[in-house]
Amino acid sequence: MLQEIHIQNYAVIESLRVDFHPGLNVLTGETGSGKSIVVDALALALGGRASPDVIRTGADRATVTVVFRTEVRRGGNHRAGGLPWTSWLDRYGVGGAADEEIMLRREIQAGGRSRLLVNDEPVTLATVKDLAPLLVEVHGQGEHAALLLREAQLDLLDAFARTGERLAEVGALHERRRELELEWTRLNQSEQERLQALDLLRFQVEELSAARLQPGEDERLESERAVLRNLEKVRSAAAAAHAALYEDEGSALSRLAAVERALDDLARYDRALESNRESLSSARAALDDLSRALGDYIAGLEVEPGRLEEVEDRLALLDRLKRKYGSTVDEMLAFAERARLELSRLERADERREEVRRSLEQAREAYAKAAGGLSHERRQSAGRLAREVHRELAQLGMEKARFEVRFEDASAGAEPEPNSSAGGPKGIDRITFLVSSNPGEEVRPLDRVASGGELSRLMLALKTVIAGLTAGGNPVSRTLVFDEVDAGIGGRVAECVGERLKRLSKQNQVLCVTHLPQIACFADHHYSVEKIERGGRTFAEVQYLPAERERAAELARMLSGRKVTEAVLEHAAAMLKQGRGS
Repeated sequence: MLQEIHIQNYAVIESLRVDFHPGLNVLTGETGSGKSIVVDALALALGGRASPDVIRTGADRATVTVVFRTEVRRGGNHRAGGLPWTSWLDRYGVGGAADEEIMLRREIQAGGRSRLLVNDEPVTLATVKDLAPLLVEVHGQGEHAALLLREAQLDLLDAFARTGERLAEVGALHERRRELELEWTRLNQSEQERLQALDLLRFQVEELSAARLQPGEDERLESERAVLRNLEKVRSAAAAAHAALYEDEGSALSRLAAVERALDDLARYDRALESNRESLSSARAALDDLSRALGDYIAGLEVEPGRLEEVEDRLALLDRLKRKYGSTVDEMLAFAERARLELSRLERADERREEVRRSLEQAREAYAKAAGGLSHERRQSAGRLAREVHRELAQLGMEKARFEVRFEDASAGAEPEPNSSAGGPKGIDRITFLVSSNPGEEVRPLDRVASGGELSRLMLALKTVIAGLTAGGNPVSRTLVFDEVDAGIGGRVAECVGERLKRLSKQNQVLCVTHLPQIACFADHHYSVEKIERGGRTFAEVQYLPAERERAAELARMLSGRKVTEAVLEHAAAMLKQGRGS
């Protein structure tokens, strides 16, 4: 749920922090007081359109920070797979995957630049838009795009029909079929292309095999060539070192022997020098080893005639192969292994093609069976959904409205070939929500007939119907925001809207911006938004109203305007009492 929003220098807000709570949170205030600014700022943090025009006059940037935290009620557990945002954090490599809260921040600079952060790590706009649906649904004042999308409508129908297990099965079968289709396409490339590829691969494999490459040999040969090209200098330096250590009069080893004899004499008089004798012995042994190693090295410098030419020729061959197959011998060996595998695959393409054809037929049959079962479940549930939504709409001031779910089979007209792709990861159905708001008008897609207020109420009806299926202690799923859900309604209809928002808040955190006391009286938490003037500047402030008296006063203002009588206050108190009883 949304735990906190902090807004700085956004529109008429200088600095504002609001803490939200589980249940139904309501924002009220005079027209133009800035109620919807809070919703707009939330949408901005979730990847909404940014413009420097929203920066408060005199400021160089606007910042919106929101914090979401998991909220579990009545002993419910976190949804399967961890926290709502765990997979998103893992997919995009953002820290904090184990934390029970996630923070999003949006900064807009006066120059037009915008910056997005999740858990204080910079992210792109596209990634945040991928995260937003896991956290919030915003409905109202133009934020109805989700309900207009066929995929979102299908998701709502699936939620109502409880098709989760069947949907997961269809998704897995679709992925298996897709993999086989891709392999089938590769196997069915033209015979001419296959033969050309075989010729090239055979040449490459044979050329690399004939080279008899050894891991790391290029580095060893480079080192050997450096020695052979400077053989006399190397031999002279090695001989000089060996002589200084062992052969020359006054060599290092002979001097150390003299020191060792002197210490033996001293040790007869002072035992404290015993440890020094051990150190000297160790040093002499190390120099002894070095002397023998130099002797062996000098003996190995006897080179066969023509060895330098052999090394040069071998390195020239390796350089030529590197230009085609890799910058090192190890890379060339890896290329050779890949080429051998691909050659084997192409040589047995006919055999593999038959295997894939049989597997693909089985995968298509399994997918068609599962997708058909899923479609059957959806069609059985669609009529019931339409009836229940119609019943809810009637209570929301749209009693004349008609609602239907129209199906279109995504596999219609598909080619019955092995490489056809009828249906997708969500099955073979394409659906459209249709509505008619007025008697005598035919039902049409939502984007052609529904106004903003009607879309808000339709979404409220859908969410209420679906929430009714999941009542009973499940964890709060996410935050639902309704702005202008009360457009064009009042009286008993407004009261019904409030009741449904209250019911919806049992399973979700709900934020509602409203002008109507009939809705506000159902709030679990009430916030009053007020625009004030100080020092010639305008400020929007949000005040939390925890006390019954404060809430009654705000409802009374909504009922009668500035002049609040005792009778109006009593009416407001009665409304609050009624709202608590819902």
